[in-house]
Amino acid sequence: MVEGQEGVSWDQWVSLALACEEAGLEGLFRSDHYLSFGHPKERQVLDAWATIAGLAHVTERIKLGTMVSPATFRHPSMLAKSVVTADHISNGRVELGLGAGWNEAEHLAYGFPFPPTGVRMAVFAEQAEIIHRSWSPGPFDFSGAHYTIADLEALPKPVQEPHPNFIVGGQGGPKSAAVAAAWADEYNVNFADAVECVRRKRNVDLACEAAGREPLTFSLMTGCVIGSDRDDLVQRANMLMDLRGVVDEPDAWLAGLPPVMLVGTIDEVAEKLAVLEEAGVERVMMQMQSHEDVAMVHVLGQLVEQLA
Repeated sequence: MVEGQEGVSWDQWVSLALACEEAGLEGLFRSDHYLSFGHPKERQVLDAWATIAGLAHVTERIKLGTMVSPATFRHPSMLAKSVVTADHISNGRVELGLGAGWNEAEHLAYGFPFPPTGVRMAVFAEQAEIIHRSWSPGPFDFSGAHYTIADLEALPKPVQEPHPNFIVGGQGGPKSAAVAAAWADEYNVNFADAVECVRRKRNVDLACEAAGREPLTFSLMTGCVIGSDRDDLVQRANMLMDLRGVVDEPDAWLAGLPPVMLVGTIDEVAEKLAVLEEAGVERVMMQMQSHEDVAMVHVLGQLVEQLA
């Protein structure tokens, strides 16, 4: 998983995607933001779904998706159409992650409305239904507080059957869990430890039970700094400290990273993943700490081989 708002160029996206294919990873996810968090005046940002459509053409195997697209950026009919377009270009290899949106600064900068949380959650809920129904057979109508759809038969339908994997991102709260239980295939949380994953998964499972559905796939997006061995890990730490202008001992810097991140050698991270699996996590999106570190993708590939 790559933070696309932090200056990733098109050539770098291609390098990362091809490295994911070569390394045997399942897929490449990217954030969907329009403004860098720390360097908004310096770092370029390519649109998430235009990027995914382009990568769909230059890759052959990996899944491609957002982690996650804010409901505040696009009309749901437009987003559903963008995903379907990329699905056709990729011959059925895209996934949509959808959330309510949270970063007020980029909304103000680009002129997107940023209503209060309750309104954003209502917009998010309506979008989830419209997108799902746009991908489903037959025409439909929708009349909500924020959107009206009249006799829409959105063609073409996705290549994937019944539709692209639909991921709802959230913190396991009752509103996002209910939306996921109604319309999604997967629920994703971020930067949570095993104990918190158990709690959030329980909330989502209860929402699914109330909706008469089987439990959704439960996934985690979290940061990682991994080395093939200890020397490689220390080298990676030194590189990241240089990029961030940090002066510290690598061991101390690594120890100071948030405990929810997956930090260590391949063997150490494999043990941490086993704990997360016991907590109910079925898929992990590894957030890269530097998009320039293409070698890290191949380390993740080594981890996948070890876990197989």
